[in-house]
Amino acid sequence: MKSFLKLKKNWFALLSILIAAAASWGVSLQFRQMLAREKLFPAPSLTQVLHLHDYHPALKGTHGDTKIYRFEGKEPGGKVLLLGGTHPNEPAGYMSAYLMIENVQVARGTLYIIPRANNSAFTHTDPQEGNPQFFTIRGKKGLRKFRYGSRDTNPIDQWPDPDIYLHYPSGQELAGNETRNLNRNYPGRPDGTFTEQVAYAIVKFIQSEKIDLAFDLHEASPEYPVVNAIVSSESSQDIATEAALELAFEDLHYSLEPSPYNFRGLSHREWENYTDALPILMETANPIQGRLRGKTDARLILTGWDKMYLKAAKLGVLSVPYDSSGLPLKVRVGRHIEAFQKIVEIFSRDHPDKAVRILNLPSYSELMEKGIEEFF
Repeated sequence: MKSFLKLKKNWFALLSILIAAAASWGVSLQFRQMLAREKLFPAPSLTQVLHLHDYHPALKGTHGDTKIYRFEGKEPGGKVLLLGGTHPNEPAGYMSAYLMIENVQVARGTLYIIPRANNSAFTHTDPQEGNPQFFTIRGKKGLRKFRYGSRDTNPIDQWPDPDIYLHYPSGQELAGNETRNLNRNYPGRPDGTFTEQVAYAIVKFIQSEKIDLAFDLHEASPEYPVVNAIVSSESSQDIATEAALELAFEDLHYSLEPSPYNFRGLSHREWENYTDALPILMETANPIQGRLRGKTDARLILTGWDKMYLKAAKLGVLSVPYDSSGLPLKVRVGRHIEAFQKIVEIFSRDHPDKAVRILNLPSYSELMEKGIEEFF
């Protein structure tokens, strides 16, 4: 009897170990999925794939390293950089970059695209937000799965946060978690924190490749005051103003926002200070980022429809128009791509020796008619 009980106890212990191992294996697979990168299908016009570690070798083999897609036209011209994924919880930015990578042709000049600027921030989600980890669209190449990440660098890559973050080199004081926000860390430094090193590599890339015009694509909550906006520094204000006026004739309205001189660490501020590129940052309105939202799920990323935001719109507390059609992803991507094309067009008109001619990108009206699925 004692032998039987002992055997039964051993089998129970073994079964418990096997169940725990299976559960651990399942969790580890799910965790590994968060580190995987989306499969992209670059357009045939792709000429080269570079990496951030080419400009700062210390990033090689880390989550800070990321791909740089280069599209060069047959005619010489200027150089344009498009940055998505500075904040991976702002999907219109990196989805616009992905769409360009898979469709663009360049006839003149060179276009560089970095779709995952803060690659580390794609490897986790913001705590206590209940955000989805992924969202899917059914494109022409089948079902496509995309990561929904975090605003900040993953703590496994940079930890702990200080109580107060001191921006280098200005000494500006910000909340401690901003030390992991890529868009508060420019110009960065080669021996700084993990996020500072990513920022440093991007600035080094802009300097080394002699970029003429640089874009940083973002999203913000509908109640945020700087939204549906083109943000420009002193050197790029004329181009941004001209673009906003011409886009208004197409019934696409963008507010014009100057880069604040005393708010440091921002791409449009520090690219102005440390490179020769004309910097542009663009914001679209994304309800999943807002504090007024209701149910938070992948559907909200795609449709931008939320009943709580309908109530907020009726109360007049939003910074953008909002109705029953919501703010779908195709609208947000469409605004980014249309404004990007307009600003490049104006830059080329004003700087004919550095003109860049970009082809095969959909217009805003095409995206509204066909949806983004048609281009993936």
